Amino acid sequence: MKRIIFGLLVGCIFFAKVSVRGQVFIPDVNTKVNFEIKNFGSIVNGSFTRLKGTLEFNENDFSGTKFKITLDANTIDTNIGMRDNHLRKQDYFDVTQFPVIQFSSTKVVKGNAGDGIVSGKLTIKNITKEITFPFTFSIANGSPRFKGEFRLNRRDYVVGGSSISLADELKVIIDVSFKKP
Repeated sequence: MKRIIFGLLVGCIFFAKVSVRGQVFIPDVNTKVNFEIKNFGSIVNGSFTRLKGTLEFNENDFSGTKFKITLDANTIDTNIGMRDNHLRKQDYFDVTQFPVIQFSSTKVVKGNAGDGIVSGKLTIKNITKEITFPFTFSIANGSPRFKGEFRLNRRDYVVGGSSISLADELKVIIDVSFKKP
């Protein structure tokens, strides 16, 4: 009888941990992370693709939500091949030495229905900074989708030097769909 009760307790504890921790998802293969930056007074749009990583997500309990995402820095795309090749070089993203951009959440807080705030560590060119930004989320067919945006200073990550034509601040726009692995 003691073994049965012990087994039930262990099962309940295991189930509770799995329920709080949530399910594991991976980024959808077609997802992009977009950015906007001013160059010579005009807005330049670009994106990164080949997102990899995981999302641990429980819609009912965000305390266990964790993002661990990487972007392939070599996939930078501004629709101008010469510019993209220049951005891959050492003075910008240096994709040979630093092939990935990483984001790992440190805290995710659910707000009102369908929104929240995420904090985490963003690493570009081996420089890590803590960022925090609001997001919205939705769920379709059991798969979560997160949208958000934040601003950052490219020079904080030594991406390009001083420039009179290129703005220091850029906007990053995230619209990431996840699916079960």
